[in-house]
Amino acid sequence: MSEIKILKLTASDFKQSDSYWKEYIGSVDLTVEFDGAIEIEGGLGWVRFPLLWARKWIKAEAGSGIEAGWGIEAGEGIKAGSGIEAGWGIKAGWGIEAGAGIKAGWGIEAGWGIEAGAGILAGLYVSCKKVLSFRFRLFAGVAVYRETVTPEEMRVTCERLEEGEIVHGELVELGIPETSTADGR
Repeated sequence: MSEIKILKLTASDFKQSDSYWKEYIGSVDLTVEFDGAIEIEGGLGWVRFPLLWARKWIKAEAGSGIEAGWGIEAGEGIKAGSGIEAGWGIKAGWGIEAGAGIKAGWGIEAGWGIEAGAGILAGLYVSCKKVLSFRFRLFAGVAVYRETVTPEEMRVTCERLEEGEIVHGELVELGIPETSTADGR
């Protein structure tokens, strides 16, 4: 089994673009899939990428939020000490977790659970296979860039909604699957 390659991003990988954002200026092209994990040190505030894509996980320590003009995708999980925001979509093979809110212009999708310390805003759908939990409110299917949104694009699909209020969108709880016993019953 090979060792996982971890790209550790520090303050020197970013330049201040305005009083709020720090732009990624690192030497590794993260607009193509990085074959490993990406870890961002804490305390940087909001850091911005054109696109952020990792085969393994993406993690920002406390005090660092992630924003991508296009999308954020990880083969495993995405976790940020602050918030997560993408112009298009956010997709993780496992879970998505943010200390603050999660926002995507398109959809938000996780193979397992989604957890946000604040609210969730998705231009289209929100989908996870396990528990969905957030502190405040969720808006799905609020695509302001087109006139109509289909019912499917307004769906919030999860195994179970644990905490939070869905203000816009239709909740579809799939329920906890029944497990069979050793004798097949």
